[in-house]
Amino acid sequence: MGPSLEALAEISRRMRAHARQATQSVALLILAAGCAGGPSSLVHTAASDTESVTAPTGLTTAATPAKTVDGALDPELTSYPYPFPVQFFSFTSQRQALRMAYMDVAPARPNGRVVLLLHGKNFSGAYWEPTIRALGERGFRVVVPDQVGFGKSSKPEAYQFTFQALAENTRALLDSLGVERVSVIGHSMGGMLAARWTLMMPKRTEKLVLVNPIGLEDWKLVVPYRSVDAWYQQELAATPESIREYQRTSYYDGTWKPEYERLIEIQAGWSRHPEFKRVAWNAALTYDMIFTQPVVYELQHIAVSTLLLIGQRDRTALGKAWASKEAAGTLGDYPALGRKAAQAILGSRLVELGGVGHLPQVEAFEAYRDALVPFLEAGGTAGKRGR
Repeated sequence: MGPSLEALAEISRRMRAHARQATQSVALLILAAGCAGGPSSLVHTAASDTESVTAPTGLTTAATPAKTVDGALDPELTSYPYPFPVQFFSFTSQRQALRMAYMDVAPARPNGRVVLLLHGKNFSGAYWEPTIRALGERGFRVVVPDQVGFGKSSKPEAYQFTFQALAENTRALLDSLGVERVSVIGHSMGGMLAARWTLMMPKRTEKLVLVNPIGLEDWKLVVPYRSVDAWYQQELAATPESIREYQRTSYYDGTWKPEYERLIEIQAGWSRHPEFKRVAWNAALTYDMIFTQPVVYELQHIAVSTLLLIGQRDRTALGKAWASKEAAGTLGDYPALGRKAAQAILGSRLVELGGVGHLPQVEAFEAYRDALVPFLEAGGTAGKRGR
């Protein structure tokens, strides 16, 4: 006679228990193997565009790769081509292994000088391509990093974003490349970082160029504080259509040209990817950094030769939508902000570009280039008033 029903039930129960135990053991082995690796501190590596950073825990829930839609881009842009070869600088910051993607573009006929390009909040190093080519033609070596939280660089689950921290990360990158002294060009948020870099490392800064920098006014004096959680929810709601509309109205005075489409590919692609939450969280953290760390109070301490390139149509101001109607009308007045900044920075030169918005290097490249290149090539001294 065969086993009783009770015996069969007991055998089945034991088999299920063994199966669960085996599954848990395999999962623990995989977790242990993943925790054992990681780049060591301050290790410089070259990698192809297809190499990616391990996703941090907490902001993703799928155990297997989720399906993606056409045009979707993962948080580290592993499939997105940059205009020049991308390398990675591996380092340790805030007790975690991170990587900074960067392009290091050597000219055919070097003039012995290096330019550091610092991108804006809604961009990566890739949008500097025309500037890189223009500077390379004049003999400049050009180093173009993606800051942590941006572009192809790491998107950490937790990071205390400060402009000082980003400047230190960038200093470590340049140290690894053997670059001691640079001219720094920063656009938008990158202008805030460029100013902070110069204040922290004036002896390593030959010249400073600020292209429609933000942070020239203290928004938190008139704009209600917005929590990181609120910024996060706003970022999660982004779509390719809303991203395009924001740039159309904020950057280009309500117009849109085919060449602008390339400038939203990254953000639009991220919004389509199942891991978009990682990108949105980093964006929320960096919004808080920008809002709470204006550089306007320290501009008078900048002591290197400085050029301000200011598109006069720009009205960019973080949090303008949450300010009172009266206050909002006063924010982002770039003609006035540019002149005040030029007065504050001794020895600076102000170039006002009429009919141009937040991206002079896109809307008016020739005028931008014709002001930029001679300034970088010319000798100059800081500390004297003059335009």
